[in-house]
This record gives sequence, C-alpha cells and structure tokens, in this order.
Amino acid sequence: MTLAALGARVSRAGSGRGWPLFAFIVAALVAVPVLVVLLSVFAPATEVWSHLVDTVLGRYLENTFWLVVGVGLSTLVTGTVTAWLVTTCRFPGRRIFEIALLLPLAVPSYAIAFTYAGLFDFAGPVQSGLRELFGWSRQDYWFPPIHSTFGAFLVMGLVLYPYVYLLARAAFLEQSVCVLEASRVLGRSAWQSFVQVALPLARPAIVTGVALALMEALSDFGAVDFLAVDTFTTGIFRTWFGLGDPQSAAQLSAMLLAVVFVILALERYSRGQAKYFHTTTRYRPLPGYQLNGWRRVLAILACALPVTFGFLLPGGQLLVWAIRTAPQMVDASFVRLAWNSVALAAVAAAVAVAIATTLAYAARLRPSRPMTLSTRLASIGYAVPGSVLAVGVLVPFAWVDNRIDDWAREVLGISTGLILSGTLFALIFAYVVRFLAVSFNTAEAGLAKVTPSIDGAARTLGAGPRETLRRVHVPMIGGSLITAGLLVFVDVMKELPATLIMRPFNFNTLAVRAYELAHDERLADSASAVLAIVLVGIVPVYLLSRAIAGARPGSSS
Repeated sequence: MTLAALGARVSRAGSGRGWPLFAFIVAALVAVPVLVVLLSVFAPATEVWSHLVDTVLGRYLENTFWLVVGVGLSTLVTGTVTAWLVTTCRFPGRRIFEIALLLPLAVPSYAIAFTYAGLFDFAGPVQSGLRELFGWSRQDYWFPPIHSTFGAFLVMGLVLYPYVYLLARAAFLEQSVCVLEASRVLGRSAWQSFVQVALPLARPAIVTGVALALMEALSDFGAVDFLAVDTFTTGIFRTWFGLGDPQSAAQLSAMLLAVVFVILALERYSRGQAKYFHTTTRYRPLPGYQLNGWRRVLAILACALPVTFGFLLPGGQLLVWAIRTAPQMVDASFVRLAWNSVALAAVAAAVAVAIATTLAYAARLRPSRPMTLSTRLASIGYAVPGSVLAVGVLVPFAWVDNRIDDWAREVLGISTGLILSGTLFALIFAYVVRFLAVSFNTAEAGLAKVTPSIDGAARTLGAGPRETLRRVHVPMIGGSLITAGLLVFVDVMKELPATLIMRPFNFNTLAVRAYELAHDERLADSASAVLAIVLVGIVPVYLLSRAIAGARPGSSS
C-alpha cells in the first residue's frame, strides 16, 4: 500500500462527519422541554393564573427565597468545614468520617422529611417523651415546628451538604502545599491559612457545590409537600392536577426555571470575579495539623453531627420501622414495585450512558465552538427541576398525540388515544433529559484520560470512528461508564416529582409508593420502600469516596 493510499484510508476512517449532526439532534431534543416552558410566559393569562397571583404566588416566592437562603448557608458551612477538617487535620476517626460524611447523599430528601416528622412531631416519640418526663401539657413548652420552612431547609441541609463537601474536599486535595507553607512562614495560623489561602483557592468548587445543592432544593417536591411548605414545585403539581390547568402550571414552571437560571448566572459571575492559580507543579503530601484537647473534640463533633442527623438517626428509625412493618409491607406488590423501579432506572441509565458516551466522543472527534455549545445544551436538563421537566415533556407530547389522533379520526375513522403521553417512553425520555449531564461529565472525564495517539493508531490500522469507540475507547473507559451508569441509576431510583406527574396509570415505583404512604400518615409502612432506595444509594457513595481519595495529583490511589 502506498503512502498516499494509507493517508486517504486514515482520512476516511477519521472523518466522523455524522457525529456532530448527532450531537446537534440530541441537543435540540433535550432543549425542547425547556423551550416549551420558557415560551409559556407569552401565552395569555387564564383565570386560574390570576387566582394564583392574587392568592398564593407571593407565598411561593417568599418560601422559595427562605429555602434558598437556609439551604445555601447550612450546606456552605457544613460542607466546607467538614471537608477542610478531614483533609488537612488529624484527629480520631478522620478516616471513617471521610466516607461517612458522604452517606447522607444516599438518603432522599423526602425520606428524611418523613422520618423527622415522625420523630419530632407533636405526637412523635421525642415530644411525647418530654411531656411524660416533665409532666408538661401542650401549653407548657415550645418546640421548633418541623412542618415549617425552618424544618424544610433543616432536613434538606442535612442531605444536600455532601454536594459542597464532595467538591470542596476534592479542591482542597488538589491544592499545592507550597502556598500553605508560605502562609505559615508569614505568621499565619492553621485557621488563618484556611480562611485566607485555602478557602479562596477552593472558592469556585465550593460555589459550584452550593449551586448544585440549591438546584436540588428548588426541584424537591416530596419533602416540602409533606412538611406543608408551599413552593413552586408544590404549586406546579396542584395547579396541574388539582386545578386542571396545564397552561398556568407551565407558567409557574417558567418562573421556577428563571430562579434556577439566576442561581446559575450568579455562580458563573462569582467564579469570574477573582481567579486563583497554582503556580507550582510540585505536589507533596498535605500538612497534617494534629488536633489536641478541645480542638480535637470540636472537630469530632463537627464531623459526627452531620453524619448522625443526616444518616444514622433517620437510617436507624427507618430500620426500626421496616423491621416492624416488613411482614405486612414486603409482599408480592412490594417486589413488583422494586422491579418497576430497578427496570426503569436500568433502562434510563443505559440510554443516558450510551447517548453521553456518543456525545463525548463526538466532541473529541470534532472539537469546535458549535460542538461545545451542543454538548452544554444537552447537559442543561440537570439544572431543570423534575416537576418543570415533566411539564415541558408532557405539553409537546400531548400536542403530538392530539395531532395523531385528529389524523386517525379523519383518515382511518379510529381514535389512537395517548401514544406518547402517560407512557414509559415519555417517562424515560424525561429521566434521560434530567440526568444526561451526570453521565456525560463522567464519560467526558474518562475519554480525556485516553491519549490522542490511541485514536491515531486505530485510524492507521483502518478503524473508523465507530469501530474505534466500540473496540478501543469503551473497554478503556469501562470503569468510568459503569460509574456513570450507577450515578444515573440511583438518581432515577430517588426521583419523585417527574415520576409522580408522568408515570402511566396503575404504575408505581418505590419512591412514589413511599410518598403515598407517608402522605397518608403511614410513616412506618413507608420505611421498607425508603430503606431499599437508601441501600441502593450507598454503592455510588462509596465509589465517589474512593474517587475523591485519589484526586490529589501524585496520589497512588
């Protein structure tokens, strides 16, 4: 074979002209639900919308504001302080806390809301024990109300702080020891070095973690609904199903989406105000500040309290309830619910990972500004609350169903009914749009570790882009793809608002069943379903902990 023929063969094998088109199509499909919601603001206001504006819209705005403030502050403080302690300080139990501080991430927010309501409500064991112990009546004491905005951001802060802890600890692990030593030479104490040096360096990661926690709080439905806190997510659900007005529900969704975009814009703006860089490539083990006396006690308490109240206490109560009610609740219907949940999550994870891998490989083949824009647009769904996404998916799907039904009536004389709306296809589509960013980021990070010379070698041997991806890249990044699939799997298992709105008739999952039982005040009966979701969620938490441990450059992990 001549050199010219070999060059032509390599050029044909490496062209990959269809990959950008695939990326553009995926980006367009993912953008449809978001565009539908945003365009709803231009629709004429209905009587229901006027009623919402006059009665509850102000309450939605107020509660959402305080929820953002409370969750933001609690996750910021808890996540950042605990990440710094386990990364740079030495005290008993530090190795255990490195993993344990991530465990609340496995607990759905609605699960901890159910549990704490059962524990701390007026009829719960805590207040009942206080009344019995001191002989109090209802008027003799004050107890913080769990069914309140305070209760909502308290329980959400306990399960959402790991987003900040996750990113802050990774940022602290990546920092150069040189700048920390320089601050100590200049007379700064360990605490001053943290505040003046380490914290500014980790600021982008910390702000990103807080933004993720806030987006999860804004998208929550189960916890705020159970705790009787009126927010946009509860309003969307009630407007759609209670008042039967999809248009007003879409307009509420647009307002909530605007709040999410404001948070994202503020996060981007904050990241651009000041820039801090590492100026050395020498990485040595981080200094270990040995804590003694009262500092050691405070460090242990600071790490133990979030784990206790975010995982051990609710997990223990769920386990007690589950053992007590399992003979009645774990039956054939429970197995069917578990199968529905696992099957949905597995299919959604497989589809999301397949699409994400193709998108990441397309961006690798054809790096360009339009390709970057397409991949970012395809990842926007993670910023969209599940209830908003459900509205954005159901409206266009219902329009397509109506057009098909009208055509079938005119041409065939039959009614096709609902082909897309209210089907598993629509639900899986919503899952993929919602969690595509999770799998895409993981797949992209895995491909980034594959040297470009591998692609060149495959092309020289005559393999096209598709064959190179299938036979070379996928086996090499198999661990990353499995991790991506697990993350999406667990997210789908926990997802409540989108499932609650879009599930087919007579089709339930563990998350929906747990919500229904808890909504009927059958908290103990809901424990088995919730505990199953929590146990599944522990697997990716362990994987995340292992990944963080090896995040420091030069680490042998």
